[in-house]
Amino acid sequence: MKASLISKLEQLVERYGELAALLGDAETVSDQNLFRSYSIEYTELEPVVLAYRHWQQTAEELEDTRHMAKDDDPDIREMAIDEIDKLETVLENIEMDIKRLLIPTDANDSRNVFLEIRAGTGGDEAAIFTGDLFKMYSRFAEENRWNLEILNERPGDHGGFKEIITRIVGKGVYGKLKFESGIHRVQRVPQTESQGRIHTSACTVAVLPEIETINEFTIDKNDLRVDTFRASGSGGQHVNKTDSAVRLTHLPTGIVVECQDERSQHKNKARAMSLLQARLLDLAQQEQSREQAETRRNLVGSGDRSEKIRTYNFPDGRVTDHRINLTLHRLTQTMTGELQPIINQLIQEYQADQLRSLGLGDDDS
Repeated sequence: MKASLISKLEQLVERYGELAALLGDAETVSDQNLFRSYSIEYTELEPVVLAYRHWQQTAEELEDTRHMAKDDDPDIREMAIDEIDKLETVLENIEMDIKRLLIPTDANDSRNVFLEIRAGTGGDEAAIFTGDLFKMYSRFAEENRWNLEILNERPGDHGGFKEIITRIVGKGVYGKLKFESGIHRVQRVPQTESQGRIHTSACTVAVLPEIETINEFTIDKNDLRVDTFRASGSGGQHVNKTDSAVRLTHLPTGIVVECQDERSQHKNKARAMSLLQARLLDLAQQEQSREQAETRRNLVGSGDRSEKIRTYNFPDGRVTDHRINLTLHRLTQTMTGELQPIINQLIQEYQADQLRSLGLGDDDS
């Protein structure tokens, strides 16, 4: 382990000890806000400190075993040499765990999301592919036991969707889907193509964390225009006969959101307001990211909506994520919701980038 990392860990151990003493102090206990603040910090530090102690114990054991490998008895030497290999592997794994624990957590990872998919270039084929992506994410949500609800949809003229907006509720949704934002490109022969030519179409995917409370991102009522209209339906007894659908327009930014999933106007307005908050927060974060981009490089992409992030090539049966140069010949599995192999690679690359930015990467001297 590098000396700089050990120095950082020693500082954390010292702070951990200070916090333990402070939490037992009568003055701290009497101040609930201070006690809560120290308790949170103590809880966050504990896994790192325990992992570091485990590393120290294993390092000492390895040192003792290396001494045994110099013993005069050949049996003891052989046994020690076998044990050294095992301990070195354990030590490497603990160090990697420590580094991961030092990566700052994303507060949004545990949140629900709004998933928006829109057809881009490619006309009818782009709309059909939007439908395919919607099915892919729906199946992935099902695998993870998440609940998916459609908030708004605009069907394509020949299948699929021109636009579909959903809300996905479950454990750790944003943490798994946050790298899906960007341009998704498809290369295949459309059903309407008589000469068998491969066409290229594109869709835009946006994944926005849901704001949990209105206080997190306040919207001035004077900046808002609220319109109600009759929700579209398939007819029959379930058709909506009242103006329950809601359209919100944020005047300063021009952002427009609609919700017509619920029969209650109040529920639709609440859903639309939550979606609007998520989009405004995303806009603010994009602006912040642009400012930070000058000093920090993100290996898994800038998050810019214009960035092509993935290509689904049907003739060759492959899917390529351009941000990390990953190509997998498992397109069928991917389209049926098996996204985890791609997501795992994206998370690993993101963590490696985070470690490098903290000066803890393997290629840092």
